[in-house]
This record gives sequence, C-alpha cells and structure tokens, in this order.
Amino acid sequence: KGLRQATLHKYAYTLRPFESYLAQTGITLSALTPASITDFINVRAEALHKSGMLGTTGALRVFLAYLHREGIIANDLTRSIPRGRVYRQTSIPRAISWPDVERLLASVDCRSDLGKRDYAILTLLASYGLRAREIAALCLDDLDWEHDQISVPMRKGGHSTRYPLSAIVGEAMIAYLRVRRTDIADRQVFLAARSPYSPMTHTGVSCMVSGRMRRIGIQVARAGSHTLRHACVQRLVEADLPFKIIGDYVGHRHPASTLVYGKVAVHKLREMVIAQGEDVL
Repeated sequence: KGLRQATLHKYAYTLRPFESYLAQTGITLSALTPASITDFINVRAEALHKSGMLGTTGALRVFLAYLHREGIIANDLTRSIPRGRVYRQTSIPRAISWPDVERLLASVDCRSDLGKRDYAILTLLASYGLRAREIAALCLDDLDWEHDQISVPMRKGGHSTRYPLSAIVGEAMIAYLRVRRTDIADRQVFLAARSPYSPMTHTGVSCMVSGRMRRIGIQVARAGSHTLRHACVQRLVEADLPFKIIGDYVGHRHPASTLVYGKVAVHKLREMVIAQGEDVL
C-alpha cells in the first residue's frame, strides 16, 4: 500500500500483543471469532490508555480486513471491533513540576559517556519541548555552531524550526559530541550505547527518560519524553507567553493543542474568559 515506515512500525508494534494472545490461547487465524477478538480487546484495555486502545483497534481492524480479503478467514470480523473515540482536551497534560525537571537533570552522572549523552537529550527536551522522534532524527548537520542555532527539520506538522542554541544546551551537546564515536557513518547525533552503536530510536529516547524518572522517584502517568515536552510548555504558559507563540515554539499543528494547557493555569483561563466576554459584548 506504500505505507510509511513509521506506519508499518506502528502496526507491527500494536499487533505483536495480538500474536502473543493467539499463541497463548492456541487460536489460529482461521478460527478467529468475534468472541475471541472481544476477549483480546478486554485484555489490552487493562494495560492501555484510551489513545493506545484506539491505535490497537485501528491496527486490528486493518489486519482483519486483510485476512478476509486474502481468504484466510471466512467472515469479515472488522465489525466486531468497537469504534472508540478520543475527545480532545478531555484530560490534563501529564507534566511534572519544574523543580522535578531540575532534579532529573541534576541526577545524571555526566562523568560517563552515557551520562553525557542522556544529559544532552534531557536538556533538549526540557529547553525546546522537542518530541522523541525529533531527537532521534537530529543530525550533526542540524547544529549550526557558527550562528549558535539548532534546526529541527522533521517536525510533525511537516515544517522546520530553528532555535537559538542556549548556553546549557550548547555546553551539554559539546560535552557529548567530544565522546561520541567517530567511527560510525550515521549522521544522527545520538547513538545507542552498545554495539553496533546504531542511531537511537524514538522509543529508545522515551524509554531512557522514563527509566531515569523512575530511578529518582518521579511519579507521573505514562512517563517518557513527552512528559518533559509538557513541562516545557507548562513553564512557558506560567511565564505568561501568548498561546500562539508557545504553539509555534514547540511545533503544535493546531492551536487547540496549546490551549489545553490553560486548564492548569488559572490566570490564563481567566484571561480567556474575559476576552471571550468582551467579544460577546
């Protein structure tokens, strides 16, 4: 179908638990029934968030349609999968406090090569609110040392962003690049710590962050790289920056993605309500 590699990875990631479920229950593909599919969905619902369930059911629906089209199953079972909905702005962003961000940064032992790499990643996440995919895709050519800038060319919205290279981020990047392996042909900045030293994946970036949070006792739902992205946005909101500027800074595609942070900023909520009231009057 000409799907992007990221889409194929997502399908594989969400369907592996289904493969394990079939192996554990001894059910073959040709013997699938609506009851067995419902049982699998109920099992997954115990471990996944609403958005995760939406991805799982979507991938499962595509897979079942393929099985029916290829004649592997006799009946079209896609209708046995419920179509859930995830409404925007129904939850509060899972940010941590800025003191916790500072505590996380301070916990990294920068004397080791691994510590230097992780500290550089954490400063990028906290300072610019980058996504894990953007960290993983960052290349050496994206660092403009002459003009003290860093480019993020592969943003979710399809655009690119250039940031001024702050002192703390610049120093962290230099410390890591001094110990980064030079015998690797890949141009990605961040490499895995073990042979064959391939470029880090977005999953690896997020797992590193969640692991370091867990080790120092930071409790937050679904901890990962996005936790620091939320913390970055929340800090900008608390600094009274306009939502439009904040959205542009972190690369939000839709204004609503930024406005959700108003839920935890009472003074911003008050400003929005007053502004809307003035528009009505």
